[in-house]
Amino acid sequence: MAIASKSSSLGRKRDRKPVVWALLVALVIFGGRVAEAAVPAEDAVFTVGNYPVEARADNAVAAKSKALSDGQQAAFRSLLKRLVPVNSYPRLRRLPPIKAGDLIDGVSVRSERNSTTDYIANLDFSFQANAVRDLLRREGIPFLDQQAPTLTLVPLWRTSGLASPRDEAAWNDVWKGLDLDHALTPMKLEVLKRGVTPEAVSALAEGDGGAIRALVAAYGSERIVLAVAEQDVAARKLNVTLTGRDAVGAFVLRRAYRVDAADPGYASELAAVVSLGIIEGRWKAIRSPANNYASSGGGDPVAAARTPVGDTNMLIAVEFRGMSEWQDISRKLAATPGVEELDVAGLSARGARVTLRFSEGAERLADALAEQGLTLRNTGGNWVLGLQ
Repeated sequence: MAIASKSSSLGRKRDRKPVVWALLVALVIFGGRVAEAAVPAEDAVFTVGNYPVEARADNAVAAKSKALSDGQQAAFRSLLKRLVPVNSYPRLRRLPPIKAGDLIDGVSVRSERNSTTDYIANLDFSFQANAVRDLLRREGIPFLDQQAPTLTLVPLWRTSGLASPRDEAAWNDVWKGLDLDHALTPMKLEVLKRGVTPEAVSALAEGDGGAIRALVAAYGSERIVLAVAEQDVAARKLNVTLTGRDAVGAFVLRRAYRVDAADPGYASELAAVVSLGIIEGRWKAIRSPANNYASSGGGDPVAAARTPVGDTNMLIAVEFRGMSEWQDISRKLAATPGVEELDVAGLSARGARVTLRFSEGAERLADALAEQGLTLRNTGGNWVLGLQ
């Protein structure tokens, strides 16, 4: 069952919105599927896909309704961060309160599970493209809604120069879980082709730009990037190298992620999320109409896009032993004074990823969270949160 929620007239859409939204909520609550209408290619970035939602309530119906309501608000914040250049994020904090439900164009369910009190799902939220554009223009906030040409990305797992089929499959699965179709830099995943030799991969990973010719010949594309993950077992680190050529140009970027023995898969998940953000940041830094990195003394905009986010903007791993504990942690985190732009970037049975902003830095945040009964610690460069 589907609801056609698009209209050729914005005025007519607004006139019938209350009725459409009431039907949408009813369908989601009572187990239906709300399929998003066909989205024009130029509006693809206004869909936030595979977004995790969860809620607990007195009954299943209330939990599902709450998850939808909270999820659309969080997905809208993620959409704004996708469209707006990083150097304009402070302007987002000055936006007036916005009810994301008024801007929803459609919702579809990718996966879900529930109990008598809990609801957990991954949803696709499509937002009204013109309404979001009008909002940002009205508030004077620069944005980019033009997708880059599709990039071919090859996730490759290496250990001591050899790839493990099981580990490489897991590294591929992490990338498949991201919203690559609707990203500002859409990606098509491919496996490493036989024509690409280990020597060519090593040369690319070491920054040999000439080796890109082997990839171009093998895949028939000028825009192709290897995401090479190499596990350093002794140092308990995952070293990730992005190398190749995207829509901006040739590049090589390296970053290390600490591997937690209690949750070894988290490092891979984090690395993929950060890598996608880096590639999107390169595109925004070059194509944003209001790009003022250089004019403001920031120098090379691509170099600025590579710069890791400071302590005021944080990506945190949350550890918990069950959904009731996760509910407790998330409530306390949201109630902490000074925590802004709190988003759930990923959720599983064993942990979650959240992003947030705290203007006073990580150490002061740790103190504030301690007052809420939470512990924030820096483990090998990765922030980890849990109950005391």
